[in-house]
Amino acid sequence: MSRLRLLSLQLLVAIVALVLWQFFATVSVFGKVWLPPFFFSNPVDVGTQVVAWFASGVIWKHLLITLWESILAFVIGSAMGAAVGFWFARQPRVAAVFDPYVKMVNALPRVVLAPIFTLWLGLGIWSKVALGVTLVFFIVFFNVYQGVKEVSTTVRDNARMLGMSERQLTRHVYFPSALSWMFSSLHTSVGFAVVGAVVGEYLGSAAGLGYLIQQAEGVFDVAGVFAGMFVLSAFVILIDVGVTLVERRLLVWRPVAGEGRG
Repeated sequence: MSRLRLLSLQLLVAIVALVLWQFFATVSVFGKVWLPPFFFSNPVDVGTQVVAWFASGVIWKHLLITLWESILAFVIGSAMGAAVGFWFARQPRVAAVFDPYVKMVNALPRVVLAPIFTLWLGLGIWSKVALGVTLVFFIVFFNVYQGVKEVSTTVRDNARMLGMSERQLTRHVYFPSALSWMFSSLHTSVGFAVVGAVVGEYLGSAAGLGYLIQQAEGVFDVAGVFAGMFVLSAFVILIDVGVTLVERRLLVWRPVAGEGRG
């Protein structure tokens, strides 16, 4: 499927969803409006709110703060997760010792951690960054760990037969395998980094998209709530596109899916 056709189908899905939403929120069907505007708003009102935010410039301050928090959480969490995951995979004894503690910390509800981080780090950006890091870290950690463990024994043994040292094995065998798995996890991590930042803002902050959504919710401005969520979704997609571009640059050796098939 060509990129143009794929993009057209993706846009078609969005258009159909918006049209159905507008229809069921504004037109009575069998004597009933199935999506009451008080609870669901409608695409026209949501779009009007988004345009008003950007036209007045009020959104930029909140968007930049959430962007900065998300980038910090994404970078710090990914770097820590990749480093620790690689280390654990190469040190089975260390992984065995810390295995129950890793699972225990990963099982902690992040919403419960948010007030603790706020107490420790205050209402500034770092409490939101810390929450985002806890979400990103484990996604990258488990993927990198599995990526190193899944290295082909045939490739590894052949590399050793050719005289590769442990450092060379790490660079030319283990690292490329881990990198492929890591980028697979980064696409998920992008969303979780933003979620961590927004949830932290929602629970306690004076700025950010989470704060904007919380303020709209406080005055029953459903259009404002949906507008904030749509801006947030577009924001995540743009970051994910950036990750994809970096992935294509670094993983040029990886074959394209379906390549070589007749």
